[in-house]
Amino acid sequence: MSEETMIEPTAPSDFRCGFVAIVGRPNVGKSTLMNQLIGQKISITSKKAQTTRHRVTGIYTSETAQFVFVDTPGFQTKYRNALNQAMNRSVTTTLADVNVILFVIEAGRFGAADQEVLKLLPKQTPVVLVINKVDEITDKATLLPFLSSMAQQRDFAAIVPISAQKAQKLDVLMQAVEPMLPQSVPFYEEDQITDRNERFLAAEIIREKIFRLMGDELPYAMTVEIEKFVEEETKDGRELRHIHAAVLVDRDSQKAILIGKNGEKLKRIASEARQDMEKLFEAKVFLEVWVKVKSGWADDTRLVRQFGYE
Repeated sequence: MSEETMIEPTAPSDFRCGFVAIVGRPNVGKSTLMNQLIGQKISITSKKAQTTRHRVTGIYTSETAQFVFVDTPGFQTKYRNALNQAMNRSVTTTLADVNVILFVIEAGRFGAADQEVLKLLPKQTPVVLVINKVDEITDKATLLPFLSSMAQQRDFAAIVPISAQKAQKLDVLMQAVEPMLPQSVPFYEEDQITDRNERFLAAEIIREKIFRLMGDELPYAMTVEIEKFVEEETKDGRELRHIHAAVLVDRDSQKAILIGKNGEKLKRIASEARQDMEKLFEAKVFLEVWVKVKSGWADDTRLVRQFGYE
C-alpha cells in the first residue's frame, strides 16, 4: 500500500473517473459509508463524534469507473480551537476540488448542524443526498414525508436512502453517482484502495482503538504520532513492520487514565491496534505505544500543522 502518484493507463473511451466528497455533520456515518463502498476499512470509526480528523481518500475501481471517495472530518461549529479550524478548512478545501458531493444525514433527523453543512456546499457541484441509518427507523411510514421535506431543501442530483452499517442500497448509490463522474482514464492502479501510506494508517488505527476503548474518559485533545516506522523482511521472506507510536495528551491526569491500572488499558489498545495493522498490511507487526504530555497542542497552529491536520 504505497504512496503512489497518479498513473495514466489506457481505458475504454466511456470509462469514468472522479472525486466524490463524503460530507456531513459529526457522527452521521461518513467513515462507515466509505469503508463499505470500497470494501476495506481505511477510515476509522467509533460512536464518538469527531473520530475522523484527517481527509482520507478511498478508491474503488469497477469495470466502468473509478470512484475516488474523500472522507472528510465532520464540520465542527461548537469549538473554534486551532485543531477544529484546521479540520473545517479540510472540509471546505475538499468541496472545491471534487466532481460529486455525498451529503450524509441521518434518517428522520435534519437539524441546525446539518443545515450549516448544507450551506457550505457549492452550487455548481452535483450533490447527492444520502439518508443513512434507515434501518433504525421503526415506523417506515414516516420516511416518505421526510424524503419529501428534504427534497425542498435543495435541488439534489439524487436522494438515496441507505444503511451504511448493513450495506443496504449501496449499489443504488453507486449507480446514481457513476454518471455524474467525468469521462477519464483512472487516476490510480486498479488494486489501490487509498493514497495514504501505512505510517498514516497505523496512527489512525491506534486512534480508533483509543476512541473505542476510552469511552467517556477520552480526552478530546489527543493525537497519535508515529515516531518510527521500519519495514523489514524476515529470513523466511515474510514482511515485518517495527512501529513506535506516541499518544499525545494535554495533561498528566489524562496520561494516567490512558495508561490504566498496571498499564492494562494501554496494553489492550496496543494489542488490538497491532492485530488490525497485521490484517490491513498483511505483515507481521511489532508495535510499541507510549503516552506523552504536550500541553496546549490543539490550540497551537504550528503543532496542529506538524501533526498533519491541514
